[in-house]
Amino acid sequence: MTVENHWTLADLETVVPGGVRTRATDRLRLAHDASHFLLHPRAVVTPTDPAQIGQLLRLSGRHGMPLTFRSGGTSLSGQGVTEHLLVDTRRNFKDLQVLDDGMRVRVQPGVTLRQVNLRLAPYGRKLGPDPASESACTIGGVVANNSSGMTCGTEHNTYRTLESLLLVLPSGTLLDTGAPDADERLRATEPGLFAGLERLRDRVRADPDSVRRLKAQFAMKNTMGYGLNAFLDHTSPSEILTRLVVGSEGTLAFVAEATFRTVPLHRHAAAGLLVFETLGQAMAAMPALVAAGPAAIELLDAVALRVAQLDPKADPILRALTVREHAALLVEWQESDPGVLDDRVRAVGAVLAELPLASPPRLSGEATVRAALWHIRKGLYAAVAGARPPETTALLEDIAVPVPALVETCAQLTELFGRHGYEDSVIFGHAKDGNLHFMLTERFSSGRAPERYEAFTEDMVDLVLAHGGTLKAEHGTGRVMAPFVRRQFGDELYEVMRELKTLCDPTGILNPGVLISDDAAVHLRHLKSVPTVDPEVDRCVECGYCEPVCPSKDLTTTPRQRIVLRREIAVAEAAGDRRLARELRRAYSYEAVDTCAVDGMCATACPVLINTGDLMKRLRAERRKPVARAGWRVAAGRWAGVTRGMALGLDLVGKLPPALPEGVTRAARAVFGTGRVPQWQRDLPRGGRARKPHAVADPHAVYVPSCLGTLFAPADGGQGVDAALTALAERAGIRLLVPGPIAGLCCGTPWSSKGMSSGYAAMRDRVLPALAEASLDGRLPVVSDAASCTEGFERLVGAGGGKVHVVDAVAYVAEQILPRLTVRRRLASLALHPTCSSTRLGLNDALRAIAEAIADEVVVPDGWQCCGFAGDRGLLHPELTAAATREEAQGVAVRDFDAYASANRTCEIGLARATGRPYRHLLELLEEATRETGR
Repeated sequence: MTVENHWTLADLETVVPGGVRTRATDRLRLAHDASHFLLHPRAVVTPTDPAQIGQLLRLSGRHGMPLTFRSGGTSLSGQGVTEHLLVDTRRNFKDLQVLDDGMRVRVQPGVTLRQVNLRLAPYGRKLGPDPASESACTIGGVVANNSSGMTCGTEHNTYRTLESLLLVLPSGTLLDTGAPDADERLRATEPGLFAGLERLRDRVRADPDSVRRLKAQFAMKNTMGYGLNAFLDHTSPSEILTRLVVGSEGTLAFVAEATFRTVPLHRHAAAGLLVFETLGQAMAAMPALVAAGPAAIELLDAVALRVAQLDPKADPILRALTVREHAALLVEWQESDPGVLDDRVRAVGAVLAELPLASPPRLSGEATVRAALWHIRKGLYAAVAGARPPETTALLEDIAVPVPALVETCAQLTELFGRHGYEDSVIFGHAKDGNLHFMLTERFSSGRAPERYEAFTEDMVDLVLAHGGTLKAEHGTGRVMAPFVRRQFGDELYEVMRELKTLCDPTGILNPGVLISDDAAVHLRHLKSVPTVDPEVDRCVECGYCEPVCPSKDLTTTPRQRIVLRREIAVAEAAGDRRLARELRRAYSYEAVDTCAVDGMCATACPVLINTGDLMKRLRAERRKPVARAGWRVAAGRWAGVTRGMALGLDLVGKLPPALPEGVTRAARAVFGTGRVPQWQRDLPRGGRARKPHAVADPHAVYVPSCLGTLFAPADGGQGVDAALTALAERAGIRLLVPGPIAGLCCGTPWSSKGMSSGYAAMRDRVLPALAEASLDGRLPVVSDAASCTEGFERLVGAGGGKVHVVDAVAYVAEQILPRLTVRRRLASLALHPTCSSTRLGLNDALRAIAEAIADEVVVPDGWQCCGFAGDRGLLHPELTAAATREEAQGVAVRDFDAYASANRTCEIGLARATGRPYRHLLELLEEATRETGR
């Protein structure tokens, strides 16, 4: 029975009320993950708890509805796509509990690995697995794929650090494998499964060849097939089941909760990039390096090095290298004690001195240097894939071989690339573990694989298995290697895997076609074609790294989803499916364009630096009518009057009974559209005060107060950031000049965010001469007191080619003013909200420095992200701010703080609305803390 039957859909709705979606937009945006496979689900279901999952599994079993669990969408082997029922577990499964002072952690599948590590960091602990996708991958995928990573090896991977699971079995049975009576519970509720696990355990252990194969295979990183080593490592059926579910890719049970043993967080480290003339030299250096005890040794071949040279964080030495057949090893040593690390680095120096390096070795403990190196390595896949030819798909494979076979394996892989026409393929990976990644780019027309891809895969399989290796080390078997599981493990162990699958999932509803498949060509079907759609986003590899930082992710769409929906529209139009294209376009207007905050946070997470907001701004511009363009162009020339008029309007409306303006604006929005009429709410502040020039002799800096201070009055009890900064500067002996035409100046963001190019140009032409004159042609810094405006001025100055240097008030105060002040009153606690602009501008360290100067405890609440107010988005679409701030508001609500601060007036409004707490600009709090008593 398929979910297309109405009565089946009704049953789904009964099991998951309000959680069943069948619109094309919902199905197609979640169809895409980081793999090179593409299947369109028939429905998307979003359960809220394990009980609903159990009911859903029972229903699916009765009606033969296959389903696939999906969370972060970062899997690379096709295990997260389906043509049946897709179960979204990211949205609701987000509970996280730190246990035993950080020694253990219990977490649900929708939480990202980075979120877990952020919660563990204050305890000096972290999770063992450390994949490159840690910012976006979720615990559900970490368990399902037996994630490892760059430093954890096989010792601290998911399999080794997992303590227990809360499982929902296909029958609907809920089993806590960490409970003292787990075995008794399993025997009572699932007697066939219990007995079957014992039988398979004894069968495996009794076969010497099986034991030999499993020990050899799982001495390496290995995510091929099921982890049958569990039958050797454990005796209890519940313990065996726990470990079998690890790496099972959602084919045996649903993981509702996982409890991990954590590992130490080594806060002190030294890293460096060792460059060799050839790959062979790099591999020959491995024994000496491994003996020196590094936490990580990462390989980059010549092609990877050329890509690394283009990374914005690459240092001048790397950029200047003339790469021929070079290879490099990124090495890092980690310790908890800085003295021990210093001793280690000195000892390593003697080892490095003996290596045939192409450039002098440099090990650095500086956080910025290390972060840059790891940024290059972690973003290598997406960066290489982003540079691929148009309309091609990136395929990332990963293998592992015994370390002594690395040199020959690399050479033979390179020969295979040439033989099959993949000359620009790149090799990188975790050399210490014998784990290599290599990437191909291929053109899949109409979802079919060309003959060369099929032939290459067969040759690659033969190569790896000839060296006693595994065809999947980290990324999971998925669809891409399912046909080769039998070849790697042999007939006997493969039959054990098939029987295990039947024991756990007798009706075969869990992720069919993945990991175990009767289809010998499953890896050649349903391959992703990538049409050219928009120059701003065509290089997107659909990795999903952008999604966790997107403020609209729990409301409408994410950056990846905005991009893939554009691709789906293009595919539908090319296929002549005008009905589907129209349906997608209608939904796209609100769910992608209108609710994008255009905050640019996606670019901070994207390995290829795509700012999806740039595309959204262009699409907004394309739908603007000439009268709107003309109006905004006129407003640019009369900005002083426009802002003052809006402020007076807020004052007037604020004097009316709140129900009246709320009702009027609600009615107007219904008639004219939510994108044109803001929704007035009673928590909006009154209008602010007009900006006025301030002339001084011999100024230290030019101060440009934000027009946000004209539009909105300060928070209750506050003086406003403009008055605070002026007072702080006077207190520190700093003279600030406010330009004469200040009332009519703006950073241009109101125009650029709407795609109003002519109005933006008109404002730019006013601002640049005024700032150039006031700053003495760039000799004085220009200080902006709102982070979003600082960013806007930087863009405006950059677009105009001016020499003006813009600095945010937070950075200016931290560097120039704070050292000259005396803090007279300290706060016990302060909740701090960094903004999207302060994050992109690199201001958060300065923000925290000021906060820590005036508060004993500074807390950035759990769930912090861009508030989504985004200029007028919070007025036009208040639901965006509500969704974006929900998790942070929960983090704030757990306790009281003495004060609440941010660095932008609209963010203060958005956070105050979400939390019910009085947010103010951090500089206002600094001014009060340094004010003399009695003043």
